[in-house]
Amino acid sequence: MELVMIFDMRAPAFGAPRSEVFAAALDIAAWADEIGFDVLGLGEHHGADDGYNPSPLVLGSAFAARTRRIHLRTSVLLASCYDPVRLAEDTAVLQILANGRFELGLGFGYRRSEFAMYGRRVEDRFAHTCRVAELLKRAWSGEPFEYEGRPCQVQPVPERPIPLLLGANAPAVARAAARIADGFLVPLQSPRVWQPYRDECLKLGKPDPGEYPRQGPTFLWASEDPEREWEWLTPHIVHVLESYARST
Repeated sequence: MELVMIFDMRAPAFGAPRSEVFAAALDIAAWADEIGFDVLGLGEHHGADDGYNPSPLVLGSAFAARTRRIHLRTSVLLASCYDPVRLAEDTAVLQILANGRFELGLGFGYRRSEFAMYGRRVEDRFAHTCRVAELLKRAWSGEPFEYEGRPCQVQPVPERPIPLLLGANAPAVARAAARIADGFLVPLQSPRVWQPYRDECLKLGKPDPGEYPRQGPTFLWASEDPEREWEWLTPHIVHVLESYARST
């Protein structure tokens, strides 16, 4: 079981100033690295009133500079919000900075406002994200290629390959992950979504990924005084739940 610490960088008006939130995140990442966490997860959303982080690769680069052992993983990066060639370049540089500890988790998105912001249609998200995944694999080879009539070549190429993962709560994505990615992200997903991934891997002659991965608690807070902590944590927890409930 992985021990993962997720950073979404929300800073609602009733909380700490945003500059303090980001400064604390860097210190917390270094602490997590020292005490044995396995992964720092980086979320992504756009246009959020509470400042949900829109730049996981920038924050990931800062984490890479403050850590030495822990892995960095986008959970998940929204493929429709990027030029795929530039994404290949930025992730290649991040992998070099992280000394091979970066993993790219690609997501499909669901908020129509984010697709509109980047001039894309939510209806195209599945096909587009799969195309981006395949392009990234080709781009990270360092060999010249063509994308939409554009001559391209991504350099530098990291010495260690970038694991590419797909994440979503849908059987079609699970099967696509088996075909074109290096893994399937399952945090917060139902165990039933894992089986199509496993079945497709076996069908393709790939190694058996095994049973549904063990999942730890979604929310974990260690405290010597739980009653006191709940008093100031509760507004933040409610804010997160309400923001997801009204997301479109």
